[in-house]
Amino acid sequence: MQAYLTLTRRELAVFFVSITGYVIIAATVFLMGLSFVALLMQLQGEPSPEPVTQLYYSTLYFWLIILLATPVITMRLFALEKYSGTFETLMTTPVSDLEVVLAKFTAAMIFYLLMWLPSLGSIFILRHYITDSDAFDGGLIGSTFFGIFLVGGLFMSLGCFASALTRSQIIAAMVSFTLGFTLFLLSFLPGHLPVAAGWQSEALAHLAIFDHMNDFARGLVDTRHIVFYVSLTGLFLFLTLRVVESRRWK
Repeated sequence: MQAYLTLTRRELAVFFVSITGYVIIAATVFLMGLSFVALLMQLQGEPSPEPVTQLYYSTLYFWLIILLATPVITMRLFALEKYSGTFETLMTTPVSDLEVVLAKFTAAMIFYLLMWLPSLGSIFILRHYITDSDAFDGGLIGSTFFGIFLVGGLFMSLGCFASALTRSQIIAAMVSFTLGFTLFLLSFLPGHLPVAAGWQSEALAHLAIFDHMNDFARGLVDTRHIVFYVSLTGLFLFLTLRVVESRRWK
């Protein structure tokens, strides 16, 4: 456990030592600001039957943050160490492969959550000026951020897997983005299938992360969605572990 915590602190510190971490946060805050402005323009002082959180997540800027930020956060986790030659040195220390994978994933998730903290400012600003106190129910906000956490966990595990496959950060980011974007596009596929598609349409509906996030943004926490995200996150972390362990077979 001590080795895991030490590795996590080491990985998390790298984000704030280099300029990359600050660029990611700055770009995210910029996109959050654009999303906030787009939300205000969409409302235009008129009441909306949908929760404000649902309107916020459905903007293009929200998904741009998810799709673009996560590959940049995770691209260096394994690829940079392999390129610089420090990966083998790390693996000769008294730490297990599982601790290395979990420490890198945990550090990336902590940075990911810190990246989303400025969005709370938008909520406080809106809450200050609106008259409807139920518009920002605590449970509604909690379920929305819980959905953001689960989606982030899945995309971070995709990024870890992509970074473990290569020595190039650029290739790792491209592979991670491709996997994440493909998963995102699957959300729109069920609506374009014929009614007779049957089980194929139902199977693809379970992969619709857009619809999953729609439920979280409405305050609906479905255990099926939780199982979906936790299972896929665990799967890609397992694949990452296998890739890390494969160095012993060479």
